[in-house]
Amino acid sequence: MKKYDIPLFPFYKFAVDHAGIGVHAIDRDGRTVIYNNKMKEIEGLALEDVGDRSILELFNFEKEESTLLKVLQSGREQRNVKQTYWNRNGTEITTVNDTFPVFDEDKLIGAVELARDVTAIEKYVLHPLRKRIHTRSMNQIVAESDAMKTVIATAKKAAQADVPVLLIGESGTGKDLIAESIHHELLPTKGMFYSLFCNSSDPDLMDRLEEEVNREETMTLFCERIDLLPIPLQQKLLSILQSTDQSKKQFIASVDEDPVELIASGTLLKDLYYFFVSFVIQIPPLRKRKEDVLPFVMAYLTERKERFGSPLECVSAEVEELFLKYDWPGNLRELELLLDEVSSLSTTDTCITYDMLPLHFRMKQAETTEVPTQALDFIVQPQRELLPLDQYLREAEVYYLQKAMKLHDGNVTKTANALGMSRQNLQYRLRKIKNGEKD
Repeated sequence: MKKYDIPLFPFYKFAVDHAGIGVHAIDRDGRTVIYNNKMKEIEGLALEDVGDRSILELFNFEKEESTLLKVLQSGREQRNVKQTYWNRNGTEITTVNDTFPVFDEDKLIGAVELARDVTAIEKYVLHPLRKRIHTRSMNQIVAESDAMKTVIATAKKAAQADVPVLLIGESGTGKDLIAESIHHELLPTKGMFYSLFCNSSDPDLMDRLEEEVNREETMTLFCERIDLLPIPLQQKLLSILQSTDQSKKQFIASVDEDPVELIASGTLLKDLYYFFVSFVIQIPPLRKRKEDVLPFVMAYLTERKERFGSPLECVSAEVEELFLKYDWPGNLRELELLLDEVSSLSTTDTCITYDMLPLHFRMKQAETTEVPTQALDFIVQPQRELLPLDQYLREAEVYYLQKAMKLHDGNVTKTANALGMSRQNLQYRLRKIKNGEKD
């Protein structure tokens, strides 16, 4: 048999199934067409779990979009992108991805992702029970705005009260910093600071927690995002906390949304909320305290200069204006990640200029300068030419969804509930609007 007569498909299939990296391919509609053995191992799903479902049904990407969907929508490859997300079982996954569009001649037919699993490495840094020896104190938190000064003052009172504390604030607002600063203020001190990351459905997590709590005579335990725990694990957590000598231990918890709404939706155990509600601290989003933006930037640059000898020490007037106009939906975490990205690419520059900002951030800024649609545009007027129906409906949907998101401060979950639709459906529609796609 001639070499070129050998059927190649069995070889391709064998290579994909036995590859040491995860391979996940989707078609133009986001349906899985390839899902190799390594990807099943990384994401903890079987092929029957994936089936004919969209990846939006399978995974929760929180604020970040799926790299597969980004490439599918843009038609442009993305290399070396780290992504953290959760599967349907609540298991956290972190991968570094190379993602490529797939074309048949000139037609985009799907996308394929090559994923390297770094979950174990990430969990070494972000362990479910993370010990900290050097905690961050109140005076290290940037608080130029009146709102954050109030937060700091309240946190100091919480430390003096020595009772369970509940922190409420959007993702990235710095709830972990407040928790650590409360620990630092405790008198007498409570030993080590632990963080329990609650984005897990692992039943063994509570057993490990109980063992750690019983081992330590004194400690501060920060339960981050208790609403992400399944209700049975929340009940187990409550039982552990109630059976512990609270005079020797400080307990702090956090949620990202209104706890009353979380209880009403069945995602937060009411009794667990009551345990922590003795002292509540609400941390405002960055868009409502813009006075903290530039001081945070300068504090970041100063610390990086001291630790790594970075030459960066200022931002240009243009960048200052952009930073103050932007709403920072990811809050301080988004700002810090942006500064990390800029700083890592800078070698000799002393001032951050517009051209040094990542392209994705500059594109977001360009979107905010577009002339917005107004309600008046949808009124049928005799002197105006009628739009085609599909164009009219699309523009009306864009206007309505954007207004609804603004009304709920950009919170996708709250907006989806108000509109009577699933979070995934709303995310999908917002992505189509962002990328200018038609149905």
